[in-house]
Amino acid sequence: MRRTAVLAATVAMALTGLLASATPAIAQPPGSTRDDTSRGAPRSASLTALAPPDVSLTNIKAHLNQLQSIANSNGGTRRSTTAGYTASVSYVEQRLQAAGYTTRRGTCTPGCTSGAGPNLIADWPGGDENQVIMAGAHLDSVSAGPGINDNGSGSSMLLEVALTLAAQNPAMTKHVRFGWWSDEEQGLLGSRAYVSSLSSADRTKIKQYLNFDMVGSVNGGYFINNITTTAAADLRAFYTNLGLAPEENTEGANRSDDASFRNAGIATSGVAAGASATKTSAQATKWGGTAGRAYDPCYHRSCDTTANISDAHLDRSGDALAYAIWTQAVGTPNSRDFSIGASPASGSAQAGQSATTTISTTTTSGTAQTVSLSATSGVPSGATATFSPSSVTSGGSSTLTLSTSASTPPGTYAVTVTGTGETTSHATTWTLTVTGTGGNRTFTNDTNYTINDLSTINSPVTSTATGSAVSPVQVSVTISHTCAEDLRIRLRGPNGTYYTIDSSGGSSCTSYGTRTYSVPVSQQASGTWTLQVTDDYFIDTGFLDSWTITV
Repeated sequence: MRRTAVLAATVAMALTGLLASATPAIAQPPGSTRDDTSRGAPRSASLTALAPPDVSLTNIKAHLNQLQSIANSNGGTRRSTTAGYTASVSYVEQRLQAAGYTTRRGTCTPGCTSGAGPNLIADWPGGDENQVIMAGAHLDSVSAGPGINDNGSGSSMLLEVALTLAAQNPAMTKHVRFGWWSDEEQGLLGSRAYVSSLSSADRTKIKQYLNFDMVGSVNGGYFINNITTTAAADLRAFYTNLGLAPEENTEGANRSDDASFRNAGIATSGVAAGASATKTSAQATKWGGTAGRAYDPCYHRSCDTTANISDAHLDRSGDALAYAIWTQAVGTPNSRDFSIGASPASGSAQAGQSATTTISTTTTSGTAQTVSLSATSGVPSGATATFSPSSVTSGGSSTLTLSTSASTPPGTYAVTVTGTGETTSHATTWTLTVTGTGGNRTFTNDTNYTINDLSTINSPVTSTATGSAVSPVQVSVTISHTCAEDLRIRLRGPNGTYYTIDSSGGSSCTSYGTRTYSVPVSQQASGTWTLQVTDDYFIDTGFLDSWTITV
């Protein structure tokens, strides 16, 4: 996992196949190597249920040993620009090709570090190629060490799950793809280059991307990216059924390759065991380990070797991914089935007004069937959802109108629309943003921008609000940077006027985090508002996570 800020002076610094078991799983403390048994989560009715396999911990660790050996033979590192990285790619590629995968090396461009090695993409034959379930992990390490937990753990686990799928060779309902990313440690550059290389149609085919970064931390926890989303449902169910009470991966937010996919509008989740943040007492109580100690005390250090791995965390991550893949993509499809989607995928309305989207259905196998439509969750209070018509024959569409009231609270709501057919049910998500009755609207740019020493970055948002901006506008900024005093921050309005909202300078350094500002302005609300961040001093660097403006 990439660091959130670089201090130049201190860079050195299970689920088995026994799904029928009725015995509740018991969480084991970190360090246990026992394979776990879970009752699992309900499957879609469109699949004939097949139990996911137990992914071999022994085999995952054998891959880790190979990556350690590669690093030992190449100066102790597998950094993306070194022979250690290309040897790692070759090792993974050869195993995949021997198992029957179609593989390709993708050049790490544009925007990658000069000399960075390739991404590696592997497709398992079969399944609906218009519905791709993808999982990935970065394969590179930092220069300081072999990167066995960061991220040999995710890469080796991913490889063994892929080989297990090949060995089982089950019937596939969806297409499965794996990716090993280059140049993650330099800013998620390999995965960003891959996503940028995809056409709009190919991006749409990827229904979810699951990321695995640092899944073997010796003092780790059980963290899931975007834990409340649909993409996280299978991973969340797996760990919850083991009694592990997983938590949101706040430390890793926007710091690994899932951000590249999420920024392109692809649903994402993933698993991590933690990096340099400190385990809390509450986490130690429920997961074991040592409170007050980093999840990975060897994070980005030379001691990140095969000795720096928790077998329990590593084992469970592999079984969790297998569970997600088998749930989503493995099984015998019904002779009659359909799909459902929302276009546009998001909308907005001022409280008291309404917004619409088109819910479309497609017959994916067999003959058409009647599909009844309903909004099953996510409708905000004071709002109602209606469909015209309320049922369609698959292949047809309906207009969803969500009418809010003056009392509907402002916010963003993920509305789940369920289509109940004659043979199965499917769901899609429509995101609705409700703005306040005063007319204020909020706009966000959550693209990561690296903040280097003595440099300036510009992050724009386009406001579609009308009339004059209500002064003062409200600006919220999230920056990962260890010295906020280095930063000079200005807001540029649509008419070209700059407003300084934070000045650089000071005798000490504090972390930036999230800060809010009230900025007096006098201009129109519509157009491009730009947040400009300048690092005026040496040593401390970081990146802009996101910012929002309410006009």
